[in-house]
Amino acid sequence: MSNNTSTFEGFLRNDGRKGIRNVVVVAYLVECAHHVATEIRDSFRRQPVHLIGFGGCYPNAYADRMMNRLCTHPNVGAVLLLSLGCESFNRHELQKNIAVTGRPVHTVVIQQAGGTRKSIEAGTTWVEEALQQIAGVPRAPMQMSDLVVGTVCGGSDATSGISANPAVGRAFDLLVEQGAAAIFEETGEMIGLGDAMSARAITTELGRELKMSVDKAAYYYQKMGHASFAPGNADGGLTTIEEKSIGAYSKSGDAPITGLIKPGDIPRQRGLYLLDVVPDGEPRFGFPNINDNAEIAELIACGSHAVLFTTGRGSVVGSAISPVIKICANPETYDRMRDDMDVNAGKILRLQASIEEVGKEIYDKLLEVASGAQSCSESLGHQEFVLTYKSFEPIGPHCLPI
Repeated sequence: MSNNTSTFEGFLRNDGRKGIRNVVVVAYLVECAHHVATEIRDSFRRQPVHLIGFGGCYPNAYADRMMNRLCTHPNVGAVLLLSLGCESFNRHELQKNIAVTGRPVHTVVIQQAGGTRKSIEAGTTWVEEALQQIAGVPRAPMQMSDLVVGTVCGGSDATSGISANPAVGRAFDLLVEQGAAAIFEETGEMIGLGDAMSARAITTELGRELKMSVDKAAYYYQKMGHASFAPGNADGGLTTIEEKSIGAYSKSGDAPITGLIKPGDIPRQRGLYLLDVVPDGEPRFGFPNINDNAEIAELIACGSHAVLFTTGRGSVVGSAISPVIKICANPETYDRMRDDMDVNAGKILRLQASIEEVGKEIYDKLLEVASGAQSCSESLGHQEFVLTYKSFEPIGPHCLPI
């Protein structure tokens, strides 16, 4: 069983939230500012300076909400915004919203600063000062009950659903037991499981919402002409989206489902949540998530302090802002890629450990990372980030029952 007396130090924010990291975010607000932002970030290699951004010029409410949530995430200590100057993103509102939280924030407008070199110089100088400033952020004790934890799978194969994914499910059960908020996703990989999820909802109305979210995903993929099933999944031994869905669903564990959220919604209470990542309305922006990092960004925008990432084929990605912890399902993959993997769930297949034992190992690894130890992706310098166009309607009153 887990130890509910385990405590660690976090970073206390002015709004009372606590983070397990203290990073400076460099955020570009249009693709035209991406290069300048990258040059600034690259001046601080191996320091807690992370790059995120939105490449679009056309305004999008989803992207705006995501950027606001990410820039005020509890793991973020300060923010530098990079604007070309003529994009549609509302940089003034974003800066104001960040400043209200007490975080240091500054905007460099490239057209006003005098171009690339001068903008890089100005941004680099500000980040140097911000790093010194956030070093004084007060520390505060944290427990697992203070955490929001997400999970995602990527590069799945036939081993994922019988080792790593159910082991994460056991870890999620422990987290919920200790009062944490745990978020699983993606409804596009829950097709065929609507009734099973509905039966776990804490209210009948929430159960209907869960089933509707899966039905929406099935309709979306039907319109797109394909499902969330990649050639690599088939090469790894998976045969159908239903088979993949059952494995993906096992990451949720057995706890009652407390609520349904959409990107940018932060859980209001502790418990288990489903994150609906499939856009609302008629399909118009293409594939719901163009790669795993888009889903990771959405989990972080919902407040995830860390993300548990399962893989059978192998994955090397990490993320900006919140650490990614890799759980490898396939023992052969782990043997090849152990530098990128935090937990070897393949031990289950070799009868060297039980699902329950690996679930506890994942829980303990999360505690280590929350206490300051770097995950493999962090130690290797991974900071992948993707944000695209989407469209969502606000969640209804039955999605977060009290």
